[in-house]
Amino acid sequence: MTYKFTIVVPVYNEEENLERVETELSKYLDIATVPTYVLFVNDGSKDNSQALIETICERNEAFEYISFKENRGLSAAIKAGFDHVESELVGYIDSDLQTAPEDFNLLLEHIDAHALVTGVRANRKDSFVKNMSSRIANGIRRAFTHDGMDDTGCPLKVIRSDYAKRIPMFRGLHRFLPAMIMLQNGSVTQIPVQHFPRIAGTAKFGLWNRLLGPLMDCFAYLWMKKKYINYEIEKSSK
Repeated sequence: MTYKFTIVVPVYNEEENLERVETELSKYLDIATVPTYVLFVNDGSKDNSQALIETICERNEAFEYISFKENRGLSAAIKAGFDHVESELVGYIDSDLQTAPEDFNLLLEHIDAHALVTGVRANRKDSFVKNMSSRIANGIRRAFTHDGMDDTGCPLKVIRSDYAKRIPMFRGLHRFLPAMIMLQNGSVTQIPVQHFPRIAGTAKFGLWNRLLGPLMDCFAYLWMKKKYINYEIEKSSK
C-alpha cells in the first residue's frame, strides 16, 4: 500500500502503555481519512519497550519501528521519524496517549491549506504545576518567536513532510516546530483537541524541562533565526 500519512510515536520506557497504543492506533487506522501507517521510534528505552514494539510490528503490517542505540531525547526521536518517513504527510503522538489518535482527522481537514496543523489541548487533565509551567513557557516562547501558538507542547501534529525534513532540529526544538515552519514561509494553524490524564507510565518532563529549559532554547532559536538559510529553486536541468 502507498501511505500518505505517517504517525511517528516516540517511545522511552513506556512498556505499560504500548499494548494500549497498539489498540488505539489500530482503531484509528480503520477510520483514518488518508492511508496511514505507524512508525515507533524507540529512544533508547531501558525497559521492555523494544521487545513489545517488535512484537507489535510483527503482527501489524502498518506498524514499523526504528530503535536508537542510546537515549537521545524527544527532539532527536521526532527528527529521526521525520528523516525516516517517505509519505507526503507526517505527524506524531506521544505514547502516553494523553491525546486521542482519532483527532488526527480533525487536523488533516486543514493540512491542504497549511504546512503544519497542531493541536491545542482543550480542558487539560494535568496537575496545576504542570499546567501553569506550560502556560508560562508558552508565553515566553510566543514573546520570542511571535508564532501565535498557544500550546506548542501538544503532542498531536500534522506536517507536510517536505517542510518537516528541512527543520534543523536540536535538543528541545520540538517546542518550536511552528516557528521553524514559519522560517520556511510555511503557514501554521492550531485546532482544539481532546486531552486525557496519563493512566500508565511516568511523565518524562519536570519543571526544568517545561520552564527553564525552554527559556534557554528561545535564545538558541533566535540565533538560528538569524542564521537560517531559506531558498526556492526556480529552474533546474533535471
